[in-house]
Amino acid sequence: MNKKEVSEIRKNFSDKSGFFIMERILTGFVDSDKNVRCQAVHSCLTMPVGEHDLYEESLKKVLCTNTKAFTEYEFPNEAYEEGQPQDILYRLLKSELKDEEICGEFLAHIANNAVIETPFAVMTAYCSYTVRRKDKKDDFLEDDEIYRYILTAICPADTGKEGFIFDNDSNELFKKENIELIVSKAPTDGFLYPVFSNRSTDVNHVMYYTKNIKEPNISVVENVLGCNFVMSAQSEKTAFQSILRGVVGDDLDYMVIKTVNEKIQEVVDENKDNTEKAVIDSGILKDMLTDMGIPQERIEMTEPVFEKVCGNAPLTASNLIDTKTVVASAGITVNIKPSAADKIRTSVIDGRKCLLIDIDDPTIEINGLPVNLE
Repeated sequence: MNKKEVSEIRKNFSDKSGFFIMERILTGFVDSDKNVRCQAVHSCLTMPVGEHDLYEESLKKVLCTNTKAFTEYEFPNEAYEEGQPQDILYRLLKSELKDEEICGEFLAHIANNAVIETPFAVMTAYCSYTVRRKDKKDDFLEDDEIYRYILTAICPADTGKEGFIFDNDSNELFKKENIELIVSKAPTDGFLYPVFSNRSTDVNHVMYYTKNIKEPNISVVENVLGCNFVMSAQSEKTAFQSILRGVVGDDLDYMVIKTVNEKIQEVVDENKDNTEKAVIDSGILKDMLTDMGIPQERIEMTEPVFEKVCGNAPLTASNLIDTKTVVASAGITVNIKPSAADKIRTSVIDGRKCLLIDIDDPTIEINGLPVNLE
């Protein structure tokens, strides 16, 4: 699923959408000993509005348009075998959450395979979305497709912060006793199955959500979903930085870093409407560095350095982009927005390495105070 497709499902994840229905919700609670303490299926059609809105709020957080937090995975071939993760998800989808045994198997599968330190709640909604299609004249066609999917949110539970509570009967303050487990409205992990790709259903892929981009829960990806984990966004960026240092070497300077960042942004922009995510491999990086005039002996190092760091796996382009340039030295840090990147230069003046900032307006602010540079 690309960002546009995720946005479409997220936008229509509401009763206010005339094309969406959230029919049932399966809930379960897993204690710290991996026991499923409760299991229930609720009808969304008869649920009180306040309760319905609370479930919708939590589940909608999984449908994150940040591609670094919401990632598509492909099931390996063996995942469809009986009792394997894809088979469990597929049977749950087909049951429409009406089969108690299948629901129990699903909750037990999560409880036994997800490595989560605290007790947690599982919320899974069975939903349907009517996919409207248009012809070349931009008129709606009559052969609408129904995209049916399950959306799961895994929400941690804890006893909350220590503090005091006020007793209305005695008009006194008492120390709060941390005995009640409170389920967070914000899920730490979640997934969408099947994916919505090319405006149709794809049962061979699943979308995984993580609240912590830098430290996703690998156990959910590999053990619960049965997919092969790929590097996190931060890991991909770190790997790319290592590749760039290894290839460019002493020629790595401000302009090289700035230009590479701009070229990767161009790749992302050119592929923003494609279903497949934009990637950077050794060939694309090699072409970038060639266009920038990097010496040929350095260019030839691209493929071996890339393979040493990443093997044959390409890197997700959107994970490599820096939204701002940070120039840091001992005791000094300068944050530069992309719009001002051309105003920065490096130079050697009187034998000293200098960072030069072009200031068109002679009036600047220092610690919030206007200062005029003569």
